[in-house]
Amino acid sequence: MIPALAPLFTGDFEHYRDVLVLPDDPREGVPILTFLTGHYLNDVLTGFGAAYPDSDPRGLASIWSKYYLIKLIPPVVAASLILDHRLPLQLDRLQLILDESGLPAAFKLPHSGQRWAPAPVNPFERFDGLLNHHLRPFIEALARHVRLSPKVLWSNAGNYFEWLLGVLANAMPHADLSHGRQLLNARHVPDGRRNPLYQPVLYLKVDGQSELKRQRRVCCIRYRVDGLDYCSNCPLS
Repeated sequence: MIPALAPLFTGDFEHYRDVLVLPDDPREGVPILTFLTGHYLNDVLTGFGAAYPDSDPRGLASIWSKYYLIKLIPPVVAASLILDHRLPLQLDRLQLILDESGLPAAFKLPHSGQRWAPAPVNPFERFDGLLNHHLRPFIEALARHVRLSPKVLWSNAGNYFEWLLGVLANAMPHADLSHGRQLLNARHVPDGRRNPLYQPVLYLKVDGQSELKRQRRVCCIRYRVDGLDYCSNCPLS
């Protein structure tokens, strides 16, 4: 565990305490760039797919990415928004720790990071490390490996990001989450490109229901995996 982040890992978030770790963690890790470019990724996806024979490799990769993203995004985003803590997230500096099933268990960081000084002025500065130096190269490499549209993987990331903002808002109603919301509501990034995290989730009115339906903008193609059906928030269901 990174001591500076300890205040985050209580209650429902306690299981994240050993997800972001330092080089002294005894668990074996593999450099993420090596994992994405060598035989590791193929072996892991093949092993993961053994439980779902005759499935589309793209669907398997999408589901596996969810395990990766749900481990990475909540503690990283919470550390930034709640503690104003900046973590070293460059893909070429991190190691991935897998559990015995080949699923992401933790990330080994080169150091513990530091508080923002001065504070970032906009969401793209705050989340530059996560978006441009981690998620973008990770998603591009994984999508290329299985010939999957990157939009699917970005949607997986955005789904967890949006979900986390809701969790934080409920748990800490006075927390300043504005940069998180601004990021998800910006159509474009500062250089004019499309923001891949733009409004990943929609809230729709359904006849006969008082509560709005939470629906992803892009399908995660979970249904392409043998034995699995559409998600409850799938836009195709």
